[in-house]
Amino acid sequence: MKIAIFRALQLGDLLCAIPAVRAVRGAYPEARIALVGLPWARELARRFSSYFDGFVEFPGFPGMPERAPDMGAIPRFLDDVIREKFHLVLQMHGSGELTNPLAVLMGGALCAGFYRPGHYRPDAQRFFPWQDDEHEVLRWLRLVRELGMAPRGTHLEFPVAEHEWAAWRALRLGDYAVLHPGSQLPSRRWPAERFAEVGDALAAEGLQLVLTGTAAEKPLVEQVMRTMREPAVDLAGRTTLGTLAALIARARLLVCNDTGVSHLAAATRTPSVVVACGSDPKRWAPLDGELHRVLHHPVSCRPCAHRECPIGHPCALGVSPQAVVEETRKALLCAA
Repeated sequence: MKIAIFRALQLGDLLCAIPAVRAVRGAYPEARIALVGLPWARELARRFSSYFDGFVEFPGFPGMPERAPDMGAIPRFLDDVIREKFHLVLQMHGSGELTNPLAVLMGGALCAGFYRPGHYRPDAQRFFPWQDDEHEVLRWLRLVRELGMAPRGTHLEFPVAEHEWAAWRALRLGDYAVLHPGSQLPSRRWPAERFAEVGDALAAEGLQLVLTGTAAEKPLVEQVMRTMREPAVDLAGRTTLGTLAALIARARLLVCNDTGVSHLAAATRTPSVVVACGSDPKRWAPLDGELHRVLHHPVSCRPCAHRECPIGHPCALGVSPQAVVEETRKALLCAA
């Protein structure tokens, strides 16, 4: 049997789907399962080799924001997936307005997923109503359960290789907390000076401070460091994804925005405090609310679709540094 899982999204989105993927593998242990995803996810499919046997790069499509579509590659992509002759295509990308027709075009003998009522439903037996207020992990577990596959837990995972643990050990850190002030969209970022205030408070508790981010986020990390009174280790742009996971796994605490590293903390069971600026915490907050504490300020425009907030960023400014510091103390006590 050959199964394609279509989820061409970012790190946190894919990690939230792993419990459902685990159920698919449990139901079909001998199947060949391929991830259809964005180029970066090829490495993730290799990392989760116990669940994925292959990878198909998705070239994007008009109207989908995840990547600029490579129009010339779309026909080749469809030819390639049709040639694979998948028995089942699981549309696990979203509510289906654009992706359900795409999933059908992949040519699988069967296709399954969610649909938004009033929109295209390819198969009345295998497509189920989308619910906006559903948690992302539980949503995809509902899909596989509807298809007759038994869930195998709600926990996230992230395998770390030995060479990645070796890279972490080479950092020779002490007892430390991680601050991750970046996020893909500026509208999802808590202010740098507030991260700095929280960092100073954690340093006063005796913790070494480690700041992380992508190479593109290095100016943001440097801004946090300039604002802090206490010293910190700057690892922006200096870690691979696997080393970052190892770093978070051994941290006493992670403080971050609602972005991919939040789900790495959930996967490694590292205590975290997450500031949700613009995102929907009902959908994306880690399921363990004691170990992972999510703060958000209620605003009517959540979830936000803007790259930059046009109204002064009340969702971010409504979460005070004092509130975050208080939650860090509770999270550290919870993990002690």
